Amino acid sequence: MVRRIPKDRPDLHSNTGSVPGRIAQPGPRGLYYGWVIVGVATLGVFLSGPGQTYSVSTFIDPLIETFGWSRSLVSGMYSAGTLAAGLLMTVVGRIVDRKGYRPTLTVIALCFAGALLFMSSVNTPAALFLGFMMIRTFGQGSMTLIPSSMVPQWFIRKRGRALSFLAIGGSLSGALIPYANLMFIESFGWRATWVFWGVVLASVMAPVAWFLTRERPEDMGLVPDGPAAPPGGRGAQVKAPEPEEAWDVSEAIRTRAFWIILFTVSIPSMVATGAQFHHMSILAENGVTAQTAAVVFTVSATTGMILTPLAGYMCDRYPIHYVLSGAMLLQALNLVFMLFTTSFSTAVTLGLIRGLCMAFLALVGGVIWPHYFGRRYLASIRGVTTAGMVISSALGPLPFGLGYDLFGGYTEVLLLMTVLPLIGAVAVLFVRRPEKQRSANGCPAMITGTLKRL
Repeated sequence: MVRRIPKDRPDLHSNTGSVPGRIAQPGPRGLYYGWVIVGVATLGVFLSGPGQTYSVSTFIDPLIETFGWSRSLVSGMYSAGTLAAGLLMTVVGRIVDRKGYRPTLTVIALCFAGALLFMSSVNTPAALFLGFMMIRTFGQGSMTLIPSSMVPQWFIRKRGRALSFLAIGGSLSGALIPYANLMFIESFGWRATWVFWGVVLASVMAPVAWFLTRERPEDMGLVPDGPAAPPGGRGAQVKAPEPEEAWDVSEAIRTRAFWIILFTVSIPSMVATGAQFHHMSILAENGVTAQTAAVVFTVSATTGMILTPLAGYMCDRYPIHYVLSGAMLLQALNLVFMLFTTSFSTAVTLGLIRGLCMAFLALVGGVIWPHYFGRRYLASIRGVTTAGMVISSALGPLPFGLGYDLFGGYTEVLLLMTVLPLIGAVAVLFVRRPEKQRSANGCPAMITGTLKRL
């Protein structure tokens, strides 16, 4: 059976017996090394957990009890640290493209370990801000940016499926690390808990990154996706993928597609963070107990892990901007359904909707950028886009808080925020892969013009 390829996905290959550009040579026996890279990247995403909001939230009350700081002070330091970290992501992305994934991921893991050890010693608001900025820069930002840029270097046809493992790692991190924190804090204290995670990053993540990470399959004499068995079923042949057009940051930001995609993927960062930050208060307004409200997180994490492989398959099989549009509709449904969550059964339903939404959003961002702008400068591009998403997430809780103060409840602000993902769902439908203008000799027009001037 011949696989039909969407018209806007020329990076995919059919499974016909005659594929132009196929290299008639035996592929390496055994496991394709790209899956080792997936394992390293998944571990990195999992261990980004100590810098994520779901982990940091478990330290807020102990910090307040220890120092007597106000909740608004701690929240303000966290938002300021997150904003500063977001701005630094553009620098991190450029460093990755210049220095490579192996040394950068190793150094980032060690810096993250140092930041976690620093958090164990904070005793002033200024130190708290600096600690938050570092764990958000090296953990929440860099330890997700680098893995999500590294895996697409090794996969094209199976990019969605490969990235689905990273999403599962993130879901497991969100499900396990907060509980581990609570147990460690109760048994050993919050300072020792920060030290524990710092030791894990230095002793586990850094060595794994250094000894197992490789830059690109071409460096090992391989091609993306690895060897594929021919129709006859004997031996293995390596598919040479169609050349990808490489866009650097300065070129990408001049395209309409870049800004539409960035606007769309930044919306969930803002509205989901805001809704999650105020989750307990929103459901309490509906008469839902804290125990029932917590069920939503468990159900959504479980649902996300189960459905992530399906999301990965759909990202590989269908036009990626259609998949992103559907995910935005799920985001809007999630916000609206919070208004109707009044019981245990509706809380479970909300968790299912949120988990399905999380599964797709966790993957689409990793697939859509290399699909539109290539692999060569992906880390730099992801640095800019991650900065936008981190800043959006930092601003997320603010409109919910202002809306509550203005309207005396969350109904109006939830309905207003629902408009944003609906706009994104429509806008991304009109995105098309940009093409560089080329001269008659096939070179990009900008290069030809420069040569003529010389």
